[in-house]
Amino acid sequence: MAEQIDSDAGFVKRWRTTYLDTSFRRPGRDVSIDIPAHRCYARPSQPPLSLLDRDELLALITEGTGRQAREWDPETFRDRLRKAADTGKTHRLRRENEQLRRAYETVTAGQREAQNALKLVMGSRTFRAGRYVTLPLRLARAAAPRARQMLRHPRAWRWYLGQARRRVTEQGLRAALTQLLQAPASATDHTDYAAWFERYGHPDDETRASIAERISAMVEPPLISVLMPTYNTDPGLLRRTVASVQAQLYPHWELCIADDASTETATRATLQALAAEDDRIRVTFRERNGHISAASNSALAMARGEYLALLDHDDLLTEDALYHVAETALAHRDAVLIYSDEDKIGDGGRLYDPYFKPDWNPDLLRSQNYVNHLTTYQTAAVRAVGGFREGFEGSQDYDLLLRVTDNAPPGAVRHIPRVLYHWRAIAGSEALEAGVKNYTRDAAQKALTEHLERRGETAAVMPAPECPGMWRIRYALPERPPRASIIMPTRNGLELLTRSLETLIHRTDYPDYEILVVDNGSDDPAVLGYLEGLEAAGRIRVLRDERPFNFSALNNTAAAHATGAVLVLLNNDVEVTDGGWLRELVSHAIRPEIGCVGARLWYPDDTLQHGGCVLGIGGVAGHLFKDAPRGAVRGFGRNALIQNYSAVTAACLAVRKRVFEDAGGLDESRLAIAFNDIDFCLKVRDLGYRNLWTPYAELYHHESASRGYEDTPEKQQRFAGEINAMLERWGDLLKADPAYNPNLTLDGLQLSLAWPPRNAPR
Repeated sequence: MAEQIDSDAGFVKRWRTTYLDTSFRRPGRDVSIDIPAHRCYARPSQPPLSLLDRDELLALITEGTGRQAREWDPETFRDRLRKAADTGKTHRLRRENEQLRRAYETVTAGQREAQNALKLVMGSRTFRAGRYVTLPLRLARAAAPRARQMLRHPRAWRWYLGQARRRVTEQGLRAALTQLLQAPASATDHTDYAAWFERYGHPDDETRASIAERISAMVEPPLISVLMPTYNTDPGLLRRTVASVQAQLYPHWELCIADDASTETATRATLQALAAEDDRIRVTFRERNGHISAASNSALAMARGEYLALLDHDDLLTEDALYHVAETALAHRDAVLIYSDEDKIGDGGRLYDPYFKPDWNPDLLRSQNYVNHLTTYQTAAVRAVGGFREGFEGSQDYDLLLRVTDNAPPGAVRHIPRVLYHWRAIAGSEALEAGVKNYTRDAAQKALTEHLERRGETAAVMPAPECPGMWRIRYALPERPPRASIIMPTRNGLELLTRSLETLIHRTDYPDYEILVVDNGSDDPAVLGYLEGLEAAGRIRVLRDERPFNFSALNNTAAAHATGAVLVLLNNDVEVTDGGWLRELVSHAIRPEIGCVGARLWYPDDTLQHGGCVLGIGGVAGHLFKDAPRGAVRGFGRNALIQNYSAVTAACLAVRKRVFEDAGGLDESRLAIAFNDIDFCLKVRDLGYRNLWTPYAELYHHESASRGYEDTPEKQQRFAGEINAMLERWGDLLKADPAYNPNLTLDGLQLSLAWPPRNAPR
């Protein structure tokens, strides 16, 4: 059945049908109207104007197949009726109304006919038999993406078979096949997201009932003050925004609206009407225009709630938004900031461009305001920092966010991994085009600069070269930079080794570093001679280790011999291309709160090899954005911005020696070759450090060119044991990487949607 999703002062109610049921019953009428799964407008049985009772407008189709009717603006139509009634010229409006009625009836009749035809086809024996005939083809189509990935990554086949066995065991063969068939071949375009949100983004009736029970059981449910500044807001959009607040399942809210001296009388009249209709809506009219920060402070002054939720005057909340905020606030009383995922809403109500965010990620926040919407603060925390600052208009929310979280511990910031906010994309808005307003960028840069100054960090705020409107923080090295010890295990492979060492020695511009080459049994005379020559010239130190290859042991041994305060683990198949790579890594590694630092690694064909590791992909971990071409910005810029990840690859990893030792180094016993870097990063994370990836240290990586792949039974057996070790040690964390999002798949590397998501049902 259809559900009501907004109303405009009792004049027009908008309804949305459920995913499969294409009928709805008009309230107060014993008539059912069948419509496709789109939106329609339906007038209630008692409109405010008696003139409309005589004209009886049934519905206006705004989306769907068949004829396209005009967008319906109830405020405009009401004003036109009033003016027409005053002049006695209502015949033209009545004619238009009759034309719209006929258009609706024509479309409805065609849809009913098509629906009946579809029912006949689906009920036929031929169709039912055909479903079984085409089952193998549909299974093959659904499995094709996974098959391609397995061909590209042969070692993944064991994990996929294990996952398939688990699903069949837990769900049964029929349910497992159904889940496979339901997953789309691609989940990256807008159409797929619309289908995904329709399936997983709305609470169903059972969930609504469950939410109501949980709300009634809350002890001292917090009052949430929704702050909304307005200025010459379109009345129709304003009413839709307010209606989304009124439709909240959580009843303990107040809407604090501060109008910034609007010059449009319709805006003021609409606000007065809204306040008169609902005593939870409080409006203040500023005498003079003071811009967004001053207006936001006026709304803040009215707030009586324990928490503040920020809402733009033309955006929408999902009906369960404030419930999830309240539930999170009660579960985490120390939280000063709660934020959610978001998407954009375009013309006709189209939802697209979702941003499924990571949990608290301070370095990503310095690169972009990824928190954005929906943002909820403890009221006391906002008032403690003085509210919104004038002079930061356009980025006043970003400035507030940085000030509230200046010294916030990780537990004080909570992320709700659900889309609770629809950001309206209209011409000239930040939602439609990031960085569209110059003053917004200037204010953001100023806010970041002052944030770093307050924290006593010496750094320059620079525009991110690949992401307009976003930022690169370049941290200063001390006057005397610390020594960096570069550790490079190797065995034979003269061509790889010479390319790596020669580019390292001749291109690196860092003032103080040493190179420790750990020779693991090289027997090629050319390699031995080359290493001896470099060592004699004082360019490198060579450590001999004749034990069977154990990547962890080789690096641990070299770390014990290192004289530098910073260790850099570097593969012998890495090629230095940028002289500043080591400066960038060390500038982050010496930050007290940072543990491991990873670089951006490219394949020789300029496709991305390493853009940060995400836990759970491929069973244990995988490289996000792998194979993305150079210059392609993906994931809201996340493949081109400094940020925190749970893990980075040891193909190029910097870490302070003290942190390396405190974490116990790499695991030599159970993780001799694979996943030792992931395990090490997670141990460092458990010590309270943040791991970080920077795109501004760039190198080429000829991956596995020296060691090869897991292509023998012995290697595969060892690899399986390493997977088991990781699952035993980090099993729960591998399923819920805080740098990722449960709405994104673990079956791919490009931020595709998860069908279904891994978080709890709405």
